Amino acid sequence: MKFTFVYARWEGSANDCRVLSAALEDPEQNFPRPPPGKYYVVDSGYAAFPGFLTPFKGERYHLNDYRGRGRRTTTAREIFNHKHSSLRNVIERAFRALKKRFFILQHMPSFPIRKQAFIVIACCALRNYIHDQDRMDRNFSKYGDFDYAYGSTEEEVVDDISYAHASEMNMLRKSIANKMASDYNMPRIP
Repeated sequence: MKFTFVYARWEGSANDCRVLSAALEDPEQNFPRPPPGKYYVVDSGYAAFPGFLTPFKGERYHLNDYRGRGRRTTTAREIFNHKHSSLRNVIERAFRALKKRFFILQHMPSFPIRKQAFIVIACCALRNYIHDQDRMDRNFSKYGDFDYAYGSTEEEVVDDISYAHASEMNMLRKSIANKMASDYNMPRIP
């Protein structure tokens, strides 16, 4: 897992949807949109629009929801959400490994915001370089063996998305879920 875009001048408490929206709306940021047929995995707090794939709402989601006896996936939506959660867990692991590798990110000194942003960007670039040199990142393995059990409290702020675009991603999500259901010999979503 490599960092493909870093937008570091926001406070840590800023709403993720608002930060993404600002990055998408600012042409100077040159946000790397996924090519056709590819997408970013995002949590349910984001609006469904082209290139950003959300989980099914109202279904079990977190990896812990599927652990233990009798807690297997039982529907196509749950299979999709379980796989989606696993992918999102990889993203969370990358951030944990980054913070463990670069202690300064856990306890940022009171530098001016511009300098703090450069530190974050430099740490991400160094992490990518280290990853290129050593694919078996010990920090990634060490700090990535548990799931964050948190729900999305994000509000949907990206409101200029048309229903057609949301419908496009919803259809893609349904198609992927149905393919997974077929692979597991489970009923498909009608």
